[in-house]
Amino acid sequence: MIRVLVVDDDFMVARVHTGFVSRVDGFEVVGTSHTGAEAVQAAAILEPDLVLLDLYLPDRFGLDVLADLRIAGRECDVMVITAAKEADAVRGALRQGVVDYVLKPFGFEDLRERLERYAAQRDALTEAQVRGQEDIDRVLSRSGGASQAALPKGMSPQTAELVQTALREAQGNLSATETAELVGVSRVSARRYLEYFCSIGQAEVSLRYGSAGRPERRYRWGG
Repeated sequence: MIRVLVVDDDFMVARVHTGFVSRVDGFEVVGTSHTGAEAVQAAAILEPDLVLLDLYLPDRFGLDVLADLRIAGRECDVMVITAAKEADAVRGALRQGVVDYVLKPFGFEDLRERLERYAAQRDALTEAQVRGQEDIDRVLSRSGGASQAALPKGMSPQTAELVQTALREAQGNLSATETAELVGVSRVSARRYLEYFCSIGQAEVSLRYGSAGRPERRYRWGG
């Protein structure tokens, strides 16, 4: 069983999340906390495998709590569950190695899928014999890749991978129109994925000024 600590300042929300987790095979909730201080203390006592961590806590920002857990040597994984949509929060969470970033509100099926994906990758890492890069790539693919864990609702991991590949393989930079033609999606859709990668620091955007009209936005992989 994967032992889970639920951290949320709202008692009712924590109860709902606890109910969701309890319905997923292979997971059990071993405790709930409603402040950052409670979360750090509970992690020390309960030694959970996974922490579902809200960012908006009454005493501390959730990413500071995550830093405290790492400083204390806690080896638990962390899945951020929050209403925080700010790019800085997403980037900060990814830098600290969260396994997923889930925006509130969400339904049971969404969380179930993410928990099962996490469990599959966790099992693969436990059993893996790493002989080279291919073995590592095979394990990471179980979760769809780190950059896809925080995809906003309505965005497809498959399309995100295609856009990412187009940018990586481009000679120089690409516009949304050029990306759309390479990937086979609309320009509006391509731009949404491109802007997303920029927001989490995986791509950069620059402006190309022409003789007239608005400047063209050009995208390049690499933050």
